Amino acid sequence: MKVLTLIGALALVWPTVPVVAGECPALLQHELPKLRSKETIDLCQQFQGKALVVVNTASHCGFTPQFKGLEALYQRYKDDGLEVLGVPSDDFFQESDDEAETAEVCYVNYGVTFTMTQTQPVRGSDATPLFRELAEQAGRAPRWNFYKYVVDRQGRVVAFFSSKVKPDDPQLLAAVEEALQR
Repeated sequence: MKVLTLIGALALVWPTVPVVAGECPALLQHELPKLRSKETIDLCQQFQGKALVVVNTASHCGFTPQFKGLEALYQRYKDDGLEVLGVPSDDFFQESDDEAETAEVCYVNYGVTFTMTQTQPVRGSDATPLFRELAEQAGRAPRWNFYKYVVDRQGRVVAFFSSKVKPDDPQLLAAVEEALQR
């Protein structure tokens, strides 16, 4: 009788466990350290159910001015459920070793208000798990700074764009709008 009671009690609790765990897509089941902060970003907590543009950034790159366009993109669609996540990386040897300088470029020089992480590897076997998953879904890891991955509300990559594609490019905007609709 005690075993049946225990099984009954577990049956009431157990079905909720997979549902809760399953709500957050695998792509977001990671944490990253926030830029110029001791805080950690729980990607599930912050981005679950939202469309997302993930971009690997660098402070000393010819594409660095894209921060301005990324901020404009974020401002344009944030009320519709878009988030932008900037991930500085020195994989292409164009990111400062000084986190304060990286933060100054982002926050002061370009007025970035979207979420930025501390410098992370974004390609190869040491890539952060987020970028390994992005590369797997997209079929391509970043080939340079400012690669942009557009992710729908279910955590699926719907499109990715090279560094040459600016944040206001009509194809990127169409992908963002598609991601917001899913």
